[in-house]
Amino acid sequence: MKVLIIGGVAAGTKVAAKLKRENRGIEVKILTKSKDISYAGCGLPYYVGKVIPERDQLIVNTPDSFSKLTGVEVLTEVEVTKVNPKEKTVESLDLKTNETSNYKYDKLVVASGAEPIKPPVDGVDLKGVFFMRTPDDAISLRSSLEAGEIKRAVVVGGGFIGLEVAENLAVQGVKVSVIDMADHVLPGFDAEFAEYAENHLADHGIMTFTGTKLEAILGEGKVEKIKTDKRTMKADAVILSVGIRANTSFLADTGIELMPNRTVKVNEFLQTNHEDIYAVGDCACITNSITKAPQWSPMGSSANIEGRIAAKNINGDKISYRGVLGTGVAKLPELNVGRTGLTETAAKEAGFDVVSVVTVVDDKAHYYPDSSLFIVKMLADRNTKKLLGLQVLGKGAVDKMVDIAVTAIVMGATLEDVENMDLAYAPPFSTAIHPFSHTVNILLNKISGAFNTITPSEYKSYEAKGYTVIDASITPSIDGAPFVDLTKVNGELPDLSKDEKLLLVCAKGKRAYMLQNRLKYFGYTNTLVLEGGSTFNEVEL
Repeated sequence: MKVLIIGGVAAGTKVAAKLKRENRGIEVKILTKSKDISYAGCGLPYYVGKVIPERDQLIVNTPDSFSKLTGVEVLTEVEVTKVNPKEKTVESLDLKTNETSNYKYDKLVVASGAEPIKPPVDGVDLKGVFFMRTPDDAISLRSSLEAGEIKRAVVVGGGFIGLEVAENLAVQGVKVSVIDMADHVLPGFDAEFAEYAENHLADHGIMTFTGTKLEAILGEGKVEKIKTDKRTMKADAVILSVGIRANTSFLADTGIELMPNRTVKVNEFLQTNHEDIYAVGDCACITNSITKAPQWSPMGSSANIEGRIAAKNINGDKISYRGVLGTGVAKLPELNVGRTGLTETAAKEAGFDVVSVVTVVDDKAHYYPDSSLFIVKMLADRNTKKLLGLQVLGKGAVDKMVDIAVTAIVMGATLEDVENMDLAYAPPFSTAIHPFSHTVNILLNKISGAFNTITPSEYKSYEAKGYTVIDASITPSIDGAPFVDLTKVNGELPDLSKDEKLLLVCAKGKRAYMLQNRLKYFGYTNTLVLEGGSTFNEVEL
């Protein structure tokens, strides 16, 4: 059997390597437009910041080493120009010699990836304009940085890659701003979490300008400033990270079905509408594993999973791909961010009766050196209590919180299913009640009515209007608010009536919950706790 793979990097090389391990007799050939066959695209921002010191560390395999390791034939700098499904042939152009060739296949895998979007604005080709998609992009930016050419930079695009580039430039002493057309940076997070990250970035010298459109890049021969729909900003460099577009133009008029965003439509077995043609990686549109709706997931993690499944199916298996959850993590200055599953907005749009809670929990034993906090948003369906999503911010290992949530969602777990899991504990790693379990307990209390709260987004929308703010902290910390010491509450409070609307606020929410519990016992009927406390919210009187 002859298997032809269009594209390398993560998905294409994974298909190829797995095929040869499954069946050494399969003839596997990769055609790739690039000089590189396999590189660490997610590591590019860290090469810019010198966390990864050498360019060679980004190259997972050279074409020669990959061929020797796997037995796959690799042809680089070969651009596929057309696919002929009926004849089972592929037409290509050798970029080195300008010669055309035809290749026959029994099975074809489209793993052509995606390319960065080049916004249609003046000045986009000036010196000092960079992308961040290939090792050469990272090398060019770092070379300009090392040459002392960059003192101010503007990153256009507030997704993971854009923010990671911003962080690594800032570490090198560059004054960095981020602009984005969206209302907030960090797509895939709810607004209140994205806003917290924006404020945190500003505290670390990275200013974000959201709802801002790039209109032009200005300069004589090189970048000098940018023009947006709101302001002009000085810059020595512009890093464009506004998104990517699937490399599928060569599939036009082939009969291979494409989605509106130009990604290739595949079924659960990663086959296109032609059963002998598969598509994987950044060029393929798969499904969301919760909603079953189409979803594009241009991530190295999902590309590798898809490549492995496609290879097994080509070799005769019939393995369904369950789809993606939109899982992701990123490192910002002194703040890690992670998410999986649905946001509150997406869950409501999907028809779920969403209930959420925002918690501030210790990431490890509070007395252990370098202990910190996780700020967590957990979402579930109120009726079934199935976990729907999780977002988390913190200095520590946010990935462990995300990965537990991924496992629970994939297994279709309810909150009760994961309520008392025997998760790992020792002071350097976690808390006696794991921060994930702690958050589950709080959400269950909220659902049962044992914990009455107002969410940060509700609070920001003034839904606590008419409530008296009560400072429930260990010591007074909210200027102008009445202070109530939990340890001294042993009956009715002399200055507060039992039906008065009281908003209980402490640093994290725990002490306010304990106060609410005690006040309920003494007959107070109208109390709310501000989720996330003063750690996450700006409290106003």
